[in-house]
Amino acid sequence: MTGLATPWSASLGLGVPIVAAPMGGVAGGRFAHAVSRAGALGLIGMGSAGSATKLSAQLAEFEAARGEDAEASALPFGIGLVDWGLRRDPELLDTALAARPHLVSIGFSERFDWVARVHAIGALAATQVYTPAEAVLAADAGIDVVVARGSEGGGHGDPRMGTLSLLDAVLDGIGGRATVLAAGGVSSGRSLAAVLAAGADGAWVGTALMASPEALTPESARPVLLAASGDDTVNTSAADAALGLPWPERFPERVVRNAFVEEWAARVDELRGTGDELDGFRAAFTAANSAGDHRLVPVDAGEGVGLLRSVRPVAEILDEFARDASALLGRWS
Repeated sequence: MTGLATPWSASLGLGVPIVAAPMGGVAGGRFAHAVSRAGALGLIGMGSAGSATKLSAQLAEFEAARGEDAEASALPFGIGLVDWGLRRDPELLDTALAARPHLVSIGFSERFDWVARVHAIGALAATQVYTPAEAVLAADAGIDVVVARGSEGGGHGDPRMGTLSLLDAVLDGIGGRATVLAAGGVSSGRSLAAVLAAGADGAWVGTALMASPEALTPESARPVLLAASGDDTVNTSAADAALGLPWPERFPERVVRNAFVEEWAARVDELRGTGDELDGFRAAFTAANSAGDHRLVPVDAGEGVGLLRSVRPVAEILDEFARDASALLGRWS
């Protein structure tokens, strides 16, 4: 791989300053291994439907992949969790910490009582923020890695600020008290170079890796991702309402627009209503989601989805990121 490092990524022994986003249902153990093997930091992700049992299964997949790779015994890795998933299943954090990851990220949390437990095993504590004020609170709480997640990102997030404007304000606000990663729309070596030039210590990348064969992405979702352009994505809470998931209204989900989104995006409150017809529809939607049927269920994706053109291995994607970013940044060195 083409070498590209920041002081932070070099301190972890990474070949490229990228952390793969812990996308629920996508970032499994073999995906995390492939990312770390390629020189970035792979995270196993447990979304809102995560559990200690599911995490244990993916940790076993990570260990199996590592066991098949004679050169990968010391690969760094991380685990990403969702706050209310921990409250529903407290064993999630116990399971995560027992695996001795290098980094633990807990998202969508307004409390930081978990930070001390992460530090106690020698791991880095990370969280996503959506406003400059949240970044200051995170740094004050001892968070090591602040992920400035802009509105361009796929999946759930607060869409109030774009990535570069948020990154700029976060860097200014916390004054070097924590590592800062940029997230949201970092989908190529060009955008990686942009956030590094702006002062980020690295990037948090999701959508660009979703179509890789190592990801758990359902096969029915890959053609959707490859056919979409950035302006096909939209923020909506419709799918969460249909599934009965407890996501706050503040955190809609950026997805690829489909017929379901077109029909229900402006009628989210109706989806939370009652009645036999709605109950039947929600049951069918839930079944389709469990089956990975994306003819009905929209696919999460960020605005950079239009740069996905083929199914490629994680290592090839990350090498291209590093090579292209190095070439651009080298023009001013």
